[in-house]
Amino acid sequence: MTDATHPIAARGSLLVLDPRTKARKAAETRFRLYGAAAIAISILALVVLLTSVLGNGLGAFRQTFVTLPITLTEKTLDKSGTRDPEVMKKVTTIGYSKLIDTALTEALAAKGLSTEGLSKKELSGLLSQEAAATLRNQVLADPTLVGQTVEVKLLANGRVDGFFKGRVTLESAARDSNISPAQLELAQKMREAGLIGLGFNMAFLTGADASELRPEAAGLGVAILGSAYMMLIVLVLSLPIGVATSIYLEEMAPKNRWTDLIEVNIANLAAVPSIVYGILALALFINFMGLPQSAPIVGGLVLTLMTLPTIIIATRAALKAVPPSIRDAALGVGASRNQAIFHHVLPLAMPGILTGTILGLARALGESAPLLLIGMVAFVKDFPSAPPEGLMQPATALPVQVYQWTQRSDPAFVERASGAIIVLMVFLLIMNAVAIILRRRFERRW
Repeated sequence: MTDATHPIAARGSLLVLDPRTKARKAAETRFRLYGAAAIAISILALVVLLTSVLGNGLGAFRQTFVTLPITLTEKTLDKSGTRDPEVMKKVTTIGYSKLIDTALTEALAAKGLSTEGLSKKELSGLLSQEAAATLRNQVLADPTLVGQTVEVKLLANGRVDGFFKGRVTLESAARDSNISPAQLELAQKMREAGLIGLGFNMAFLTGADASELRPEAAGLGVAILGSAYMMLIVLVLSLPIGVATSIYLEEMAPKNRWTDLIEVNIANLAAVPSIVYGILALALFINFMGLPQSAPIVGGLVLTLMTLPTIIIATRAALKAVPPSIRDAALGVGASRNQAIFHHVLPLAMPGILTGTILGLARALGESAPLLLIGMVAFVKDFPSAPPEGLMQPATALPVQVYQWTQRSDPAFVERASGAIIVLMVFLLIMNAVAIILRRRFERRW
């Protein structure tokens, strides 16, 4: 066969692409472009989502405060002069409101700010309805303040706060029965005089929820504590049960139709909608067992049921990833099956187990549907006690708190809901980061 009759030579030069090669390369180029476009769209959607959440929610971490020097007269707050908090509790918030109104009037006069055209009710309306309770709690915590003039930071009204954040305008105030343009103009002058200012709102993270009349006082403290209690229950129950189940199925159970049926059901349970678990919890834990509604113990149990399949699947995958030679070597030097599993296989599979557990907890932290069915949507003002008593007391959770705030009419609660989403996203990012660090720190490649 000569060079002229060689098959490759008959088709032409190797440097010249034939139509089939051109079509294949064009298809590969299109596929790369499709992948790049999909990634770009995903990044764009993420940016839009984060921009929306951060733009609406960052304002919740800053709040408008009114700083006033208030004279805490003994005649009003402690007529007995004993400074006994139990005796001083008889003074309601009405008595403290009078002191605040007097202090506000004097502060405005000292700054030369005119209140002409505004009634006493409109002046006091510049402050939150929570202001009197805040001052009362402060005095009861330190009765020695009575008889002194102290500088106190009090929450401004939600509409005033919205005005300084751009959510409320003079035009909208003219149509609002809760605020007037004259009040906002006075608030602007008070800000210029140094009586009003924006500051970091620590109470948003530590305070309890508030009613619809006091959106500026609403906080996430009860929700964060309730979520922490539930995650503690989920961790204590799901990790040992899930790991033990995985070890038995993967290392000890005989391979027959029953174990196959169990494995199929575990895989199916991982895909069951979370609201189904809520229906199960309502029927089993509340109606049958009589556990209290809206309690962390019930939320933790239902989230445990929901998390178990995820942990079992991840743990079994981690156990499978350990080479059989590890087991054979341990058995070859005289170790029992249990010793081979717990001394060699389990430590090597621990990074995958921890990763799966943390991801399961992260999923449970963001669930709201099953918690709504067990009554955790209720308004909870008081903080639950420390465990174990607190596990049986009413509480709420972060995703449920977001749902509650989005259902309220005041626009300030929308800001609060976006702020709660930011807090929830921070917790989820931390949990996912811990999972990645643990996997990279302890993972072994075979």
